[in-house]
Amino acid sequence: MKTLWKLTKEAGRYKGLYLVAILSTFLLTAVNLAAPKVLSSMTGLVEAGMTEASLSAVLRLAGVLLALYLARVLFRFLSNYLAHKAAWYLVGDLRARLYAKLQTLDLNFFHNKQTGDLMSRVVNDTRDFELLYAHMIPEMITNLVTFAGVLGILLTINWRLALITCCPIPLILASGILFAKKVRPYFRASQKKMGELNAKLQDNLSGLHEIQSFCQEEGENARVQEKNLAQVRAMLRALRASAVFHPSVEFLSSAGTVLVVFFGGLFAYGGQLSVEDIVAFVLYLSLFYAPVSGLAQLLENFQQSLAGAERVSLILDTPPAIRDLPGAQDLGQAQGAVSFEDVCFSYESGVPVLKHISFSCRPGEMVALVGQTGVGKTTVTQLLSRFYEPQSGCIRVDGRDIRSLTLESLRRNISPVLQDTFLFNGTIAENIGYARPDASQEEIEEAARAAGIHEDILAMPDRYQTQVGERGLRLSGGQKQRVAIARAILRRSPIIILDEATASVDVETERQIQQAIHRLTGTRTILAIAHRLSTIRGADLILVLKDGQIVERGAHQELMDLHGEYYALHRADEASRL
Repeated sequence: MKTLWKLTKEAGRYKGLYLVAILSTFLLTAVNLAAPKVLSSMTGLVEAGMTEASLSAVLRLAGVLLALYLARVLFRFLSNYLAHKAAWYLVGDLRARLYAKLQTLDLNFFHNKQTGDLMSRVVNDTRDFELLYAHMIPEMITNLVTFAGVLGILLTINWRLALITCCPIPLILASGILFAKKVRPYFRASQKKMGELNAKLQDNLSGLHEIQSFCQEEGENARVQEKNLAQVRAMLRALRASAVFHPSVEFLSSAGTVLVVFFGGLFAYGGQLSVEDIVAFVLYLSLFYAPVSGLAQLLENFQQSLAGAERVSLILDTPPAIRDLPGAQDLGQAQGAVSFEDVCFSYESGVPVLKHISFSCRPGEMVALVGQTGVGKTTVTQLLSRFYEPQSGCIRVDGRDIRSLTLESLRRNISPVLQDTFLFNGTIAENIGYARPDASQEEIEEAARAAGIHEDILAMPDRYQTQVGERGLRLSGGQKQRVAIARAILRRSPIIILDEATASVDVETERQIQQAIHRLTGTRTILAIAHRLSTIRGADLILVLKDGQIVERGAHQELMDLHGEYYALHRADEASRL
């Protein structure tokens, strides 16, 4: 309940819609309570014998009954539609809030999460709130008011028979509490399995090329079917519990009806109950037990909503590990000086990735990080952008500790060009302009020229309006890299990170990328990671990392003269090109 109450506060902005819906619900309940009274009155008139006066009264009552039924149509529409309208707006707000929260979480949070499962939480689990706010709450109000109203009317008709009518209610409530305890774990498991199924589907659709290339269609079909059946079985376990509970509630309600018929007959036989009262009692009886019988569906929806709320809250309650510290200041437009001072870092406790890293570079200089895979080169650049926090040491930009700066202002001054270039499904112009949404077409083309991709774009059928496809699949690897470089150039950030910018491209494309990088040299501070060492020969400072430590540092020729780690890496790089 604490979880639901916390998320219910979000619904406050739609209280106007809810108030009208609740008012309509009350009026709808009043109409439902009035209709049996009109019918019983008509029965009393007929039983007393029809005269001209009674016929006129019956006709008036028929008109009243018609008006009540028309009013019921109006109030039911307002109650249902406005409750649904408010509920779906709330679902939309929760989805937006959940997505916004995901964007604030550090990369560590996503290391053991699957994209499909997170998507399931954003889309599917939030949808369950519609059950709560559009169905459960209005129906609960209707049921409580109807139950109280009918009980009051039955007590005025015959209090003894009314009390007998209430006999099955404690049993129904007890079975409902037992059902709630038993079925909630089943719904929680079902939604967890749904998240796993979505995660598997997302993985497979992203890796469809690999699946077909390695002829694994049959195996992946089996694995998806396994996830699918696991979700179905989990849902069926929950529904099996519901299938036992629903008939049980119906039987107890029917037992109450049997008691009313039996004792009502006895009271009528003893002259304690008139025909008009018996008709009224029978008509109200269905309204009396309907709210209690509806408890089954309400509890089922409640458990499903609660299971979804728990999965949503797990994300909303996760504090960002990387956030602006109190008093954080805006960096403004940085000059581009970068320094690492005795920085140590590990992803897992006791497993160091970086050990006492120290270096500095002045604005406009190029610093290259080289070494075998897994020595921590990319981690250095991730720490600079504060995607992770070092366990010790200090990182500075323009002499200021990056922890004293706002994240937005820090990252605004850094533009990354990664090995695994991500392009959004849109046009080339949109992807280059992503760095600066307000950039003009001329500025986009200027950045493309500087990145050496302009001529390639002009050769495409739709030029800058060419669709790149999902993740840029319609472009070659080299074209994607140069689009990413153009995006970084357009942003005009004083610091650029080049993470394996020439990896996995042909010699000609590598030359074009090198030319683009050369144009940036001296105008931006560049941190470059490279396995192809020809890219960074002109770097002002080359850092050689091994086992998380800087083992050599200097310019290209200085390191070559040492005949150490860099020399060995350079010889291996040249041999790989032969």
